[in-house]
Amino acid sequence: MLYRVAGQYKTSYKADFALFPVRQDAWLLAFILVLAFVVFPMTANEFVFRTLLIPVLIYSLAALGLNILTGYAGQLSLGTGAFMGVGAYACYKLMTIFPGLNLLAAVLLSGFVSAAIGVAFGLPSLRIKGFYLAIATLAAQFFLVWLFQKWGWLYNYSASGAIQVPNISILGFTFAGPTAPAINQYFFVLCTVTLITFVAINLTRGRIGRQWKAVRDMDIAAELVGINLMKAKLLAFFVSSYIIGVAGALFVFLWRGAAEANLFDIPLSFRVLFIAIIGGLGSILGNYLGAILIVALPVIISGVPAALGLPLTPATVDHLNIMIIGALIILFLILEPHGLARLWAVAREKLIIWPFPH
Repeated sequence: MLYRVAGQYKTSYKADFALFPVRQDAWLLAFILVLAFVVFPMTANEFVFRTLLIPVLIYSLAALGLNILTGYAGQLSLGTGAFMGVGAYACYKLMTIFPGLNLLAAVLLSGFVSAAIGVAFGLPSLRIKGFYLAIATLAAQFFLVWLFQKWGWLYNYSASGAIQVPNISILGFTFAGPTAPAINQYFFVLCTVTLITFVAINLTRGRIGRQWKAVRDMDIAAELVGINLMKAKLLAFFVSSYIIGVAGALFVFLWRGAAEANLFDIPLSFRVLFIAIIGGLGSILGNYLGAILIVALPVIISGVPAALGLPLTPATVDHLNIMIIGALIILFLILEPHGLARLWAVAREKLIIWPFPH
């Protein structure tokens, strides 16, 4: 079988807790990276890049940020869309104030602006939790979107109230703007998402990640054993908001090309939340699985009936998409609360011990 582990011996705790305790997991990751960096760029067309690959990566990154806060640290948040907006507007202002600034530097720096705002709105988590904290982050959602609409400085007092991404080049290659090739944008997003995912994996597997999990499972017990709740919670808000802010900058500069304030409203926050729930809270892999499902679902709904000679109107596709996503969320919450990541973990365990039943 593919996951036969005969001969893979571990003689230390370090080997047992390695990132890839089973050699085939490393091979699978290498295969996925080859697909992402080599096969897809050679075979995908403009439609696939802009409709599937780029949005999957960006939504995965946004869900990763939310998952660190909610899945690992146990702090509920309904303001993901607004914090993506903070990152997008911060990147826009950085590129406006410093026209020669490198796009990658602007995207990464914009995350710190979102992180600072996230820490400010995360302060209530020191006194409240659960449903009340979710309402506090929902208030942040409404306030920030209102600020995007009313503060003209953010969009350079444009008459339309929207931000437009100009053509931005690095070393002669255009990565953002109306003339940017989709493959350039894909590589930029892929490299950024890969880097941040690598950092997130190391954070969640280390001392900081164990502190977040302790706070999530029982914050009073965590404090009794010496964990600083204020530091752990605010650090979770900082890291989560930073990643979400970077995702927001990529969302506008490397995909949409323009944005208005209402783009970052409640539906975007719920979309990212659905990705995290369906993919699996407390999982890095789940963010990618959930994003693939959510982004590809409308394409499947419209493409499969059309291929069978039953084309659907765009309105019907939207309604079916909402209905199917709602049904999936209910099914996962009832049957498998840990989402698609858990389904993969169960399948992997069965492959490792095959042909035995347990």
